[in-house]
Amino acid sequence: MKKQFLSLVFFLCAISLMAQSTAADIFTSAPQSVIPLLDRNTRLDMVDYFESGMTTPSTNLLDGHSSITELTPESITVKMTGSSAMQIVALKGKKDSVIAVINTVALPGLDSKIEFYDMDWNQLPANRLFSKPDLSDWLTEEGRKHKDDIFMQIPFMLSSYRIDPSTSTLTLTNNLSHLLDKDVYNDISVWLQPQLTYVWTGSGFKSGAKR
Repeated sequence: MKKQFLSLVFFLCAISLMAQSTAADIFTSAPQSVIPLLDRNTRLDMVDYFESGMTTPSTNLLDGHSSITELTPESITVKMTGSSAMQIVALKGKKDSVIAVINTVALPGLDSKIEFYDMDWNQLPANRLFSKPDLSDWLTEEGRKHKDDIFMQIPFMLSSYRIDPSTSTLTLTNNLSHLLDKDVYNDISVWLQPQLTYVWTGSGFKSGAKR
């Protein structure tokens, strides 16, 4: 009976600690495999600098500079290098919280990928939580009538991701203007969506979902 009581206490404490985890806590606790450019001590210093109102950049493991550009209880955005950034967001799941990690690089236009983890940093199957749109999803209703012509002009999609922590909304921004020839982009841009929006439901990001 005593062992069961202690187990219950430890379990409740663990739940309480997870519930109290902020984006800063998640950032500093992330394994090196998730944030390979920054060791834990550097990350702790970066949080201290930001919370103290200092703009001091930190040296990363490539001898470049990294700095926090945005920090809320639910989200942290870090400029990793001069051409890359990371956003980490804590999302409320139906059972447990989910960590979303967005990595964005300049190609030269910004392009992002998103990964998901549980609170113990076990990676979750991304396709169960978010279905990456294909090129057809970026077409307007009129654009679908010119699908073949448009696809001939676009070698691959270029889009940046950002989660608004206040609404748990994921927005994908079309950055093809930085990839395609200006005249080509001007010809087809009227048939392309400038942005796609997805809403977190507690079990995944859904297009047009109502919370």
